[in-house]
Amino acid sequence: MYEAIIFDCDGTLADSMPPHYLAWVETLQRYQMQLDEQLFYDMGGWPSIIVIQYLLERDGIEGDAEKMAEEKEAAFEKHIQAVEPIEPVIKVVRDHHNKIPLAVATGGIPHVCHGILDTLGIRNCFDAIVTAHDVDNAKPAPDIYLEAARRIGVDPNRCQAYEDTDPGIESARAAGMDVVDVRGFFQPRRVS
Repeated sequence: MYEAIIFDCDGTLADSMPPHYLAWVETLQRYQMQLDEQLFYDMGGWPSIIVIQYLLERDGIEGDAEKMAEEKEAAFEKHIQAVEPIEPVIKVVRDHHNKIPLAVATGGIPHVCHGILDTLGIRNCFDAIVTAHDVDNAKPAPDIYLEAARRIGVDPNRCQAYEDTDPGIESARAAGMDVVDVRGFFQPRRVS
């Protein structure tokens, strides 16, 4: 029925949310800021820069959001080996690799996404990897899914998406894709 499958990365292909949360905690402590774990999960799919901008505004703090986002990503890279595969989704990747085009559409940044996919040993399975740096509008806008479909040459209406967050699901649906919500069969590990 589908001619291609497009996957989110964090929380969909990879149980990477606990290491991401630890990186947020470490980074924000330096600025006397906090991020509740539930709010962290509620903002799943948001690029780091958007999360930082939200937190700075929420707390009424002046800060260099771009620098803080870079610090958070650097902190995450120290924890990348703690990333675990989400096996049911990885099975979908392996079952469809070399049969139909596969892509990744992530709110993450390129080197972090590539590092996660390399850690999982599946980077070579994808025909395109689209990150937050490749589009103007983040999820829940459809831009990232539309760009992924364009890069693999498949009409978005003929693509299936795998996602784990409300903004991601909204993004894929707005692009015209049917969506598998992985939260129906997988719950990420929690730090606390």
